[in-house]
Order: sequence, then structure tokens, then C-alpha cells
Amino acid sequence: MAGGSARRMFAHDPAGGGDKGLADLAGTPMLAHVIGRFAPQVGRLVLNANGNPARFAAFGLVIVADRGCGDQGPLAGLDAVITWAEQHGGYHAIATVSTDTPFLPLDLVARLAAAQTDPGLPVIAASGERLHATIGLWPVALKAAISTALADGPRSVEAFAKAHGAIAVPFPFSDIDGRTVDPFFNANTPDDLAAARTLLSGST
Repeated sequence: MAGGSARRMFAHDPAGGGDKGLADLAGTPMLAHVIGRFAPQVGRLVLNANGNPARFAAFGLVIVADRGCGDQGPLAGLDAVITWAEQHGGYHAIATVSTDTPFLPLDLVARLAAAQTDPGLPVIAASGERLHATIGLWPVALKAAISTALADGPRSVEAFAKAHGAIAVPFPFSDIDGRTVDPFFNANTPDDLAAARTLLSGST
């Protein structure tokens, strides 16, 4: 999910936004790190992104834009991708991650699916004391409810997940070169991006 404007990452930019996924991380775009960890876990990978899709052409992904106008947040991205999955048939659920999480667990989808005791319930990731609602497994059958939430509110993905009985799956922190790292560390700011670069370089 790369549909946001990334204002915190690009606060210095007069335009007030940009693409976090295209930020350099250890010599490759951060999105490439996410794809490398996530793609083997799913049957097909699509990218939710708004604006000119040509900027993501190098990744060779299907680009699915939000269906509404303006920045409606990640719930609009979830709506767009579930709509795409429904239209293309054969999908009973989608798994989502955000474009700024370069340390995703390699068993993320398997663990979310294993925790789904009811195929109609969403499942979201957690670590420490935090829920990560944009990282989850979502039944395609929730499409109508998501559309209603976009129209009537609330538009918070976490609020929507809780309202529909989401199961939270806790993930342990990871170890990277002796440092404890949240597996859902997200690079929201330039300082976060610098920290991710440090972790990948193994420097102190």
C-alpha cells in the first residue's frame, strides 16, 4: 500500500509529499525490500498507488489507484485492492502491507492465515503494545462494509478492523546484528529512514 502522500517523510519538500517506497535504502528503493520479503508469501502482488503509475514501472506490478478523490487514507487503498481482487475473480482474501516496512516477517501471511478462525474475519498484525492495522489479511467479502465505512465513517483502518471482529496476531521482535527491531518498523520520517539504513549496513 503506497497510496499516501508521505508528508512526514518529505516535510522539507514545498510540494508536501512524495513516495516513501522510492526512497533509497541500502542502494535499492525501500519498496524493493518490501517486495522481496512479501511477494513470496502471496499468490499475486499488486501495488496500491495514486498519481502517475509510470514512476513504479520498474517493479513490474499491477498498479491499483484509490477509487475516490483526494487522500482518504489507507482504508481507500484497502477498498481499491479488494475491488480489484473481486473483479479478477478467484480471490477470497487479500493480504496487505505498507510500503515503508522493510523488515517484514517472512512468515507474515502464513501466521495471519493460521490465526483466522473464521474466514469472514479480518486478521491484523501486532507487535509490542501496538496494532498494525494496515498489515493484515482481509476477506474479500468485506468489500461492501469497507465501501460503507468510506462513505459514512469512520475511515480509520484500525477502527474498521475492530468493528468487524479483527483477530490480532502478536509477532516477536526481530534481531538484526544484535539489535532488537520491531518487525513492523516503518520509515515514516527521514530519521526513521536513516535508522533503517544503519540497521541494514550493520554500522553503529
